[in-house]
Amino acid sequence: MKKPIDLQLLAIFGGGLLFNFLFWNEGLGLNLLLHSLFILIVLFLEKTHRTNKKTIAIAISHLIAAILVVINHSVLNIFGYYITLIVFVGYTHAPKIKSVFAALLAGFLQIASSPINFVKKLINAKIGNFSVKPILRPIKYIIIPIIVVIFFSIIYSIANPVFAKYGELFITNISNFVSNVFTFIFGDLSFARFLHIILGILFTAGMLLAFKETTLEKIDAEAPDNLLRKRKSKFSTSYIQELKSIFLGSIIQKKMALKTEYIIGIISFMALNLLLLTLNIIDFNTLWLGNISSFDDTYLSTQLHEGANSLIFSILMAMLVILFFFSGNLNFFSRNKTLKILAYAWIVQNTFLIFSVLIRDYHYINLSGLTHKRIGVLVFLTLCVIGLFTVYIKVAKKKTLYYLLKVNGLTWYILLIVFGIINWDALIVNYNINSRKQIALDVKHLMEMSDKTLPLIDKNRMLLNKYAAKTDDYDVTLTEVESAVATIDTPTTAQLPEPPIDSAKLKRELAQQRIKSFNEDLDLRIERFKEEQERLSWLSWNFRDWQTKEYFKKED
Repeated sequence: MKKPIDLQLLAIFGGGLLFNFLFWNEGLGLNLLLHSLFILIVLFLEKTHRTNKKTIAIAISHLIAAILVVINHSVLNIFGYYITLIVFVGYTHAPKIKSVFAALLAGFLQIASSPINFVKKLINAKIGNFSVKPILRPIKYIIIPIIVVIFFSIIYSIANPVFAKYGELFITNISNFVSNVFTFIFGDLSFARFLHIILGILFTAGMLLAFKETTLEKIDAEAPDNLLRKRKSKFSTSYIQELKSIFLGSIIQKKMALKTEYIIGIISFMALNLLLLTLNIIDFNTLWLGNISSFDDTYLSTQLHEGANSLIFSILMAMLVILFFFSGNLNFFSRNKTLKILAYAWIVQNTFLIFSVLIRDYHYINLSGLTHKRIGVLVFLTLCVIGLFTVYIKVAKKKTLYYLLKVNGLTWYILLIVFGIINWDALIVNYNINSRKQIALDVKHLMEMSDKTLPLIDKNRMLLNKYAAKTDDYDVTLTEVESAVATIDTPTTAQLPEPPIDSAKLKRELAQQRIKSFNEDLDLRIERFKEEQERLSWLSWNFRDWQTKEYFKKED
């Protein structure tokens, strides 16, 4: 039994050193893929993990996410990488879990508990006849007192500035002493890098050491997809029943409670349908039949945000109300057909609301171009359609809340990986430049994209110079030239200076100033990118940065 523990500890310490080698003073790229391969190899050395098809499928999805980081290297890819990693860890150490949300929570608890699990494993470790338990056991007697002292020291520092000053002086002296001792013992190894190694060890421990608490796994494993008809008991009530009793009062306990609940549901869904119908009729007249192309971008922006907010509220209300009424025996009520029809009608109306927001977003993009937020609205609409479809299945097939969470969680997980395939920044820049005749091209927004778009912007430098010269969207430092133009363009009773100022000439100078500022900013970004690439090693390699680097090599 001791041998696997020793091998596990060896893998943890080795993983900490590998973590330090891969990520110290590096960017994120190829190193993430290499670290994932190490974690997967160590975990799949255990036969039970190799034979679990679900664990293998999640491992493959995580590898895809890691490869997409190397290829596309976007914030979405990096976010997807860590989400899939945590989900993989959750599924691996709690194989009975069925839903992505439960696996995500289990993986998070797994990583959060890594310091405790690692210390426990370290205390029980033996090297031959030597045990570290007598050395490490006294530490537990001082950990809690230290935490308590730190907590109250922070409170006293906030309350008393003099105490805070002495506390800061004490901490500075202690940190200098520890740093000097550390430098004396370990030489060239910096204290920051030592902490980085510790972080790597704890992170690896979180991946490899199982979280002993299995309550979450049991709850998720036993959660049913289908609703079951249950007899009501005065001694045993669910959360939903308690919630209903708050709104329905004592009538919920009466003999005709199910019929009463049905009537209340009918009235509620009729009112909600009429309310949403009013909103949808307004949208139909203004968006579907109206000439929305004549509206300016400010109006469309306001309409889009208001529509999205209404949509979020409506979808949440739809799900909560449907869950409220279709959570128990009302699903099995023989005369609930009318209630179901009203629920379906509300789902259809919410779907119509989704398409109304889609029209707003479509016209807004046609007028002002693509942005991450406008793409985000499209993604959100996709998730809403899927969510409403699963709510329909929940009502039609008598499914549980757990079913909704499980299906939507898996859908979001898959879409997170799929959307990571697309190079969104390049798509935005390409679309906006190619649609410049139809939209108001925002040069400043294009300059806020990631470094992977630098070749596209540089290729279109001459074209973008024209737009930078004509628009105020691009930030330019206020100069005397601009002040002079502002003075000319603004009516004033003050006497004009002699000789008269040539307004056209000043505007040309202002345009040249903007063009110069734009080119200086672009050149500065390119120079910074080159310097950053020179600093990083092959461990930070990713395809998009390599592509950008090769482009500027050819240009030089």
